[in-house]
Formats: sequence, C-alpha cells, structure tokens
Amino acid sequence: MRFEALSWLIFAPVLAGAALWFRPLRTWRRLVCLALLLLVLIEPQWRRLGSGLELAVLVDLSASAADALAPRMNEMQALLERSKSEDDHLFYVDYAELAQVRGEADEIPPHKRQQTRTALAIQFALSRLSPERAGRLLLITDGYSTEPLTGIEERLARQGVALDYRLVSLPSAADYRIDRLELPLRAQVGEPFLIDAEIAGEPDGPVSVEILRDGLAIGRSKVEVRQGKASVHFSDRLAQTGAHRYAAQLSAANDARPGNNRAERWIEITGGPRVVLVTNYTGDPLGAALAAKGFQVETVEDPSALHVGILSGARAVILNNTPAHRLPHDFLAGLDFYVRSQGGGLLMIGGKNSFGAGGYFDSPVDDLLPVSMESRSERRKLAVAMSIVLDRSGSMAANVVGNLQKMDLANEGAARAIELLGSMDAVSVFAVDTEPHVIVPMTTLGANRGPLMDAVRRIDSGGGGICVPTGLRAAHEQLLTAPVGQRHVVLFADANDATQELGDYPTLIKAMVKDGITISVIGLGTDTDSGAKFLREVADLGKGRIFFNANPTELPAVFAQETVAVARSAFLDDPVKVTPAAGWLELASRPLSWLESVDGYNLSYLKPEATAAAFSGDDNKAPLVSFWQRGAGRVGAVAFPLGGDFSRQVRAWKSYGDFAQTLCRWVSGDALPPGLGLRTRLDGALLRLDLFYDASWEHTFAETAPRVMLGEGADGKARELVWERLEPGHFSASAPLEPDQWVRGAVQAGKYSLAFGPIMAGSNIEWTFDPARLAELQAVSHASGGMERIDLSSVWQAPHRAEFRDLRPWLLIALALLFVADALWVRLGR
Repeated sequence: MRFEALSWLIFAPVLAGAALWFRPLRTWRRLVCLALLLLVLIEPQWRRLGSGLELAVLVDLSASAADALAPRMNEMQALLERSKSEDDHLFYVDYAELAQVRGEADEIPPHKRQQTRTALAIQFALSRLSPERAGRLLLITDGYSTEPLTGIEERLARQGVALDYRLVSLPSAADYRIDRLELPLRAQVGEPFLIDAEIAGEPDGPVSVEILRDGLAIGRSKVEVRQGKASVHFSDRLAQTGAHRYAAQLSAANDARPGNNRAERWIEITGGPRVVLVTNYTGDPLGAALAAKGFQVETVEDPSALHVGILSGARAVILNNTPAHRLPHDFLAGLDFYVRSQGGGLLMIGGKNSFGAGGYFDSPVDDLLPVSMESRSERRKLAVAMSIVLDRSGSMAANVVGNLQKMDLANEGAARAIELLGSMDAVSVFAVDTEPHVIVPMTTLGANRGPLMDAVRRIDSGGGGICVPTGLRAAHEQLLTAPVGQRHVVLFADANDATQELGDYPTLIKAMVKDGITISVIGLGTDTDSGAKFLREVADLGKGRIFFNANPTELPAVFAQETVAVARSAFLDDPVKVTPAAGWLELASRPLSWLESVDGYNLSYLKPEATAAAFSGDDNKAPLVSFWQRGAGRVGAVAFPLGGDFSRQVRAWKSYGDFAQTLCRWVSGDALPPGLGLRTRLDGALLRLDLFYDASWEHTFAETAPRVMLGEGADGKARELVWERLEPGHFSASAPLEPDQWVRGAVQAGKYSLAFGPIMAGSNIEWTFDPARLAELQAVSHASGGMERIDLSSVWQAPHRAEFRDLRPWLLIALALLFVADALWVRLGR
C-alpha cells in the first residue's frame, strides 16, 4: 500500500476538532464518512503485482544461429537457474519460423528453421506472461531477424515489459555468402538478360561462383572478395517460352558457414501461345499436323526433362501415349493447378502406354480426365497372376504420419492392389527381410478378396535388410504354379536398404522372363539412393517399370497405378467402328467427316457431366473422344492412338489435321481480350501483384470481381488472395513468400486467366545478415527499457515494474452509499 498525497493529513486535526465540537458530526456514520473523505484526499494505492519477476527467455534456433548458440546454451541456462530467487519464474520460448514454449511441443523440425521470426516470438512470449507478475523478456540470438520488428515497441510499452538481449556469434572464421541473386522475373523469347550475384564475407580472398539453370551448370567464375564485397555478372538468353530456375552456388576454402552459399530465383520467358507435346514417338505425326495448322509446338520426347516451369506460357499440354512412370512427379502433380487455377488445357491421347495401361489410374491427373479408367467388368482375354514382394526390413518401422509406419503404408498399397485385381486373377504376397515369409500363398481371388486384404494389412516390420533375390525366387516358384497366362511381380523395397546378396539375380531374372514373368519395382526413396542402381537393373532385366517415390504416403497410389497398368489396362487391339455423337458441335462450328473405324482403343467410361463427341461401335459403347471443363481450364481425352502402332487408319484419315486442330484449339481456351494487364514484382520476400484494366472490363468486374489464386510448389493447394482496389482500373494484392518454396498463380477475370510464376523470393533469406536488423533490435530494446546483457545473471536485478491500483473510485462509492444511508436514517427518524 502507498499514498500519493499524504500532505492532506494536515487536515486530520481540523476534521477531528470539528467532530468533537460539532455535535451533529458525532454519529459513527458521519465519522466514517469523514474518514473516507480523508482517505480519498491522500490517494491510497495498493500493489497489484507479485514481488517476483517472470522472465521469458527467447532462444533463437534458426539455421543461422544454431551453430553459435548450441555449445553455450547449457551454460546459459544453468546460470539463469542458479541466479534467480524463489519468487522468480522462468520459462523458455524456442523460435525460428514458428514460436513455442519449450516442453509444450516437439522440437522445431529442420525445415521450420529457415527463418528468424523475432517479432512473432516476442508477440508470442508477451501473450504468455502472467498479468499477476512483473514481466521481462530476454532474447538470445545472433540479432538478424528475417522480418521487421514493426509494432513491437508499442506492444512492449503497452504491457510495460522491457526487452533485454544477448548476442551470440561463431568464433571468428572465414565466412562467405551469396548476399543477393538478381535477375528479372520475366523476359521475352530471345531477349538477353543479366544474372547478378553479389558476394559478401571475410577475410578478403578468392571465391568461386557457379551459375546453374534447371540444375545444369551454365557458367563459372572466380572473383576476389575485397573489403568484404564482390560481384559476378552473367548473361543468358532462351529461345523457348517457359520458366526456368537459376541458382548461384559459391565455394571457398575454409568457409565456416556453407549453408549461406546458395541462392535461387525463377525467370519466366514469355512469348506467343504454345502447345507442349509430350510424346512416346520419334517424329510424332500429331506435332507435324498441329504445326501445319499454325500452332507453336514444343515437342518433348524425353519426359525426364520435364519440370513445372515448362507449363509457364503454355496454352495446353498433350500427353501422347507416354506412361505415367516416365513423367517426373512434380510435373504430373503440377498439372492440376495448371488446369484448374491457371486455365491451362490438357489432352490425353490413347495407346498401350496411356490411360489405365500407362499407369494414370489414381495418379494426380486421374480426377482431371473426363473418363474413368477403372474397369467395370472383366473384358480381358487373360487373367493375371501377380506376386507382391514387400520389404519388411528394420527401416520400414520408421513413423512417417502420426502413428503410421512405412510398413503400414506399404501394406495398404498391397491391399489396394488386391482390391483392384479381378475375381479371376490370382495373387501371392511375401514379406521379405533376409528370407521370404509367405503372407498369402498363390490364391485365386474370387470371394477371398476381403480376408487376403486383412492378412496383408497385418504385416509388421522385422529387422536387417531386404535380400531381393530370395524374394524374387519365392515369387518365381509361386507364379509357376498359377493356372493363368499373364504373370507379373511387383517388388517393393527401400531404395537405401535393398541388397543383392544370397543369389545370382541376373540369372534368376532371365529365367523368370523366359517363363513369361515380368518384374516392376517400387523403390521408396530417390534414384540417387544407395540401392537405386540395383533396383533399376532388376526392373530393366525383368522387362518392367521402375518407380521411385520419396513420399511414403503416396505408396498406395503407386501400387494402384501399377496394378491397373498390368491387370486392367484394357487396351482393345481389335478394329472398332466409330459412332459420332452430337457433342462434337460443342467444340466446332461445323460437323466433322469422321473416319469409319479405328485400329484399337483404351476402354474407359464417361464420367458424369463430361461430354462425348464419339463412341465405340461395339458392345462397350465407350467414349472415343470426350471432354469437359475443370475449374478454369479444359480437358479432353482421345481413346485411340494418333501415332505409332494401331494408328494406320487414323493416319490415313483426311480430316486428321482438322480433328487435331479443333481439339487443340478448344482445350487451349479463348485468347485473352485486350485491356487487361498483370504486373508481378518482389519486395524482399513479399510478392506484390498489380492488375490494371481499362473501361472495357468494367462491366465484367461489376458482375464478377477478379480472383487471384496462389499455389505453393508443384502440388500445393490453391488459396485465394484478397484484392485491394487502389483506384479505378487498378487492383493490388500481396503475399509473403517462404524461403526455399516457390509459388505459381493466376488471376481469373471472368472466363479468362492470366497465369504467372513460378516465383521464389530466394533460398538465402535466413543467411542475409542485414546490419539494419541488428540496429533495429537494439533500438527497440533501448526504447522498452532493456539493454544488452553480457552477464545473464544481472537480468534478475533489473528494476521490476511496480504496478499499483488506485483505490479512490471504490472509496468514493463507499462514501456515497454511506451518505445516502445516513440521509435515509435521518428522514425515517431513526
């Protein structure tokens, strides 16, 4: 308790004398009123906060600070614990890209340590301080935040909390970094552009800088760092539209921090509209036909070279009889956003490597296609005997999602394969470590499907590695007993754990192929893992396919694709008549002179809401040409081949070029009218979008406001940004970008789309040691009443915030109530 105006006590004798000599004041009620009045005058206050200090220690665990802080953290914590009193309270907030109280959550994972969000951590810690104690913050960091501290000074002042800090850094050592990589976001086809890399570091000396485009080196230069700075300039020009990823990679002797030696940016090369034709044929006749009709065709005969950047500036993508397993996963996954949000077109052409036969069932484009690839009845000439060999080695016990292990997802993949096999198919399943364990002996499915799937889902992980030859030998023996014509092995193995011990596998596989058995391999990992070369050789010798997938959650889909490709491919290689449908007139302004029949086609079924332009003339009445709208884009499907085998009648068709042109023009969408423009730019890590339009678009936007969609990475889900209307004819939007992540986007204006990206802010934001950030921290700390703490124990002796509450409002209320009570007492004559 304290009193702010004790000088008023001088009137206490006066009030006492008045009560003594003035009789009406002698009642106890009036004496209490006089005492309350005196208390109001001397302004009593009581201490609201406890005597101890609550200290929140913010520990910077970002990638740039971790090495410097780790060896000292235990000593710092011990010092803080020893020097606090019994009344003090201490808790730790670990932070990087996110902030959390230590002990309340798991340790911050490495991929969440690529930013230093100091402002977020301070706001989080302030929200966790108790209002019943004096609070203080102690920040242990290298001082270089990746976000500004805007608004933090006001928040600290509002809560009356001081911010102290302790700076940590690595011992003096050589350190060089890519300080900035600059290149334009866009350039025209054939237009030269500059790539500028700025290097910072010490001591002065030579460094080597390499420039890469899409992972391939295009230039190297040696420069001298002088007075802590150097720069490198390259130029490039590209003759094809699309987007490309550039990187600057630095190397120097005795560099203490290699994590800041790389920076990346994307550039979009713009030009006229083009069509990307991904084909399985050399000299594809479809490409020649489209080029003859005026299309700019980019033909890709090596699908492994595809990447999401190729979609930039493309009006449509055509997949011509190219199997799904030959397409990079990022490219395949990126088609969904390209079609639905960016308004791109997709056209799939039939053949023995397309649709279900090509492994597109349950793939990222399955939902885009206007046809269903899952057979609804048994129409195959031969049943299938499939033997599934599963890796159950010790590495399969690792958790990947919640409580799910790698083994659980592999089991689910095998169960999905059994689910997709037909009733007259047969299956066997082996779990393999150093020897094969029979889970399901060769069994015709029939009514056994459910129990077999349950048995497979109960496989658990064992130990050691997977000895592939022993598993293949067991599968070979089982398949020889199968009373069916088509025999196939699906081998699943960890690409880092597979071994070729215990057997002459080349001789074994050759014997299996001689017995009519093919082998496909699903490798958990990447094609650079230690066992990848061996697994690829198994697939090549076994005349099968090879899949590498580093994401265990996608294993069920990969198993499904392979099963459908083998057992439900449903490519009918007999000629069939073509039955035209009225749907063609939704694509073209005039009827088409259809060919009489085709040499073969992929059996599929029209999805609800899709439209067919032609059907097969057999009992299947399957869609031969179908199409529909998917989001902002359009998708078409041609079930018969337009090149290669089974295309003799089609290639002789007089209307081949008109047919290809009409389909391609429709899926490419309508050309964007004039009067609309989009500008994209980067402000640090902030992406800014400006949409400009003239009066011709006013009516369109009055009915439907433009939308801007943004997607992270290849398969990132689209999210909508909010526009701000700055003035007539000008909308603006912005979005912060994460390091090491790139985004694509589109502005949807009515039925038109303006696509942009990929764009990335750069991967070195965490390693950009901007002195302005350190100065900003020091200024905020000083303004809050804090300071740099060289001796951490001194933080407990810092002045505590003493907060008092004024009691006068309560005393005045009491005085008023007592005064009214006294008046009533007198009035009632009591």
